[in-house]
Amino acid sequence: MALRVKTVWFKNAGGRSAAEVATVLASTIWRLADTTVSNLSRADCDIVTPERGIRILGEVATFLLHMSDRSVYGRIPDEERAQLIQSAGKRLAEMVVNNLREMGINDGFDYRANFIDMLNRRAEDYATFECRPDEPGFPILRYLGLAVRELMLESDQPWVIDQIMELQAPEALGTLKKTIDGFYPPQRKEK
Repeated sequence: MALRVKTVWFKNAGGRSAAEVATVLASTIWRLADTTVSNLSRADCDIVTPERGIRILGEVATFLLHMSDRSVYGRIPDEERAQLIQSAGKRLAEMVVNNLREMGINDGFDYRANFIDMLNRRAEDYATFECRPDEPGFPILRYLGLAVRELMLESDQPWVIDQIMELQAPEALGTLKKTIDGFYPPQRKEK
């Protein structure tokens, strides 16, 4: 079942602030990553614990944030793009912490800093792959699949990469593209 998100944004007189856009972007990414975890579970993947679900969600969210960065590249000034992605990353970290608290996990570990550290590490890794945001190539999708695979039970490891690469990531990226295009329409090439 496809996730419905708001993809048409009415312009207000002064435009939208980077903070507003970052909040919407982070919320969209969170919902898409959460849907991915739910879809994996419905495909008989043993998520087993909420902690594992959050870790998978974090991997997918990190990938989607990176692809968001690639999508807005060239559409907005680099300084604004950096602020947007950093703000969205911080908001995602807050969402991780809030969800862990709702699950009753409050053991004193700094999950926020841990998530931001993972975002930064994965951003460096994903930056090594050449791909367009509208056509992520096999290598970057495989990297995401392998990252999720490492979190899975051994019984799910053989097939989860295909599930991520062929179904979950493309579906999430399609919805993410609509959201980003709603805020930052692609520039039309002159003929």
